[in-house]
Amino acid sequence: MFPIRDDTPRFSTPYITYFIIALNVVVFLFELSVGAQSHRALNGLMYQFGVVPLHFERALAGTSNASLPALSLTILTSMFLHASWLHIIGNMWFLWIFGDNIEDYLGHFSYLVFYLVSGFAAMGTHILLNAGSNVPALGASGAIAGVMGGYFVLYPRARVMMWFPPIFFFYLPAWLVLGYWFLTQFLSGAATQIAGASQGTGGIAVWAHVGGFVAGIVLIKLMPERRGRNRYAAW
Repeated sequence: MFPIRDDTPRFSTPYITYFIIALNVVVFLFELSVGAQSHRALNGLMYQFGVVPLHFERALAGTSNASLPALSLTILTSMFLHASWLHIIGNMWFLWIFGDNIEDYLGHFSYLVFYLVSGFAAMGTHILLNAGSNVPALGASGAIAGVMGGYFVLYPRARVMMWFPPIFFFYLPAWLVLGYWFLTQFLSGAATQIAGASQGTGGIAVWAHVGGFVAGIVLIKLMPERRGRNRYAAW
């Protein structure tokens, strides 16, 4: 199943959502240009600007030349890197569906803060639960999981059109769609931890999704609705 759209109206233009999507696309096109010249250079780019948990572990232990503040910048840069066309299209599609309503609720600047803090929380969770991994984590999905967590709280009864290939379309409540997504991420992460799977292998950073989603739930309860939204929505 794949979400197509939601039925929650918005009453303002989601400039920040548009900007984030555009920036991610521009960075990904840059990645493609680097990869076209040299796969080694592209791998170097991922290791330099992606989040590598082992680097943080060594910095905390004092066995690395890199400082923790410098490494923390990779949490920000990693949010705008993607591994493939499928990776970026999937992430940006979810942001397109759910991001505009969260931006409409919070206002542009607060939404940007919400997005970035969710991303930091997501990658922080990934680092804590993947100690020793030398695989760079990258992608906007942790921050977008925060957006989904906020949507889960604000619009649980919204309807989301789902596509079930090849031709079936149907609506489901947002609480079911997003709740099911979160549950699958949590169970997948828990199964990996219980099985003691190697943290040096690649794959989906499910704990980043879990951390981002929980951060979004908390933040949307703490951050106020933008001023004048109800009055503006009544026009």
